[in-house]
Amino acid sequence: MVRKTLLLLCGWICVALGLLGAFLPLLPTTPFLLLASACFMRGSPKLNHWLLNHPKFGPILHNWHHHRAVSKQVKRRANIMIVASFSLSIYLVPLLWHKAMLVTMLVVLLVWFNRLPERDDPAPQGESL
Repeated sequence: MVRKTLLLLCGWICVALGLLGAFLPLLPTTPFLLLASACFMRGSPKLNHWLLNHPKFGPILHNWHHHRAVSKQVKRRANIMIVASFSLSIYLVPLLWHKAMLVTMLVVLLVWFNRLPERDDPAPQGESL
């Protein structure tokens, strides 16, 4: 019971952070929604079903769960946000070795992320491509 409660709490926190990320430029949406979905899968299939069928977030999660892919639009926005947030961090940290570490992490993250397959979001029900 404690495990289920913690999973639900973590899932809702991730949904809230994902929703904030949809409006705040430096907070990512997709990773929080993926984590929320993982928590809900284990804690509440009903909430996971709700999240997977959400009109905005469902297609992103569907692409990831079924194809391990992201859409071109998500990839483009994520690249912009990754570069913007790392650039700000690199600018703000005072030590050179911190800057070098951040640049290294940026390059590794961008290489990994951009190697993910691209798949367009499925058309909403009733619409064709």
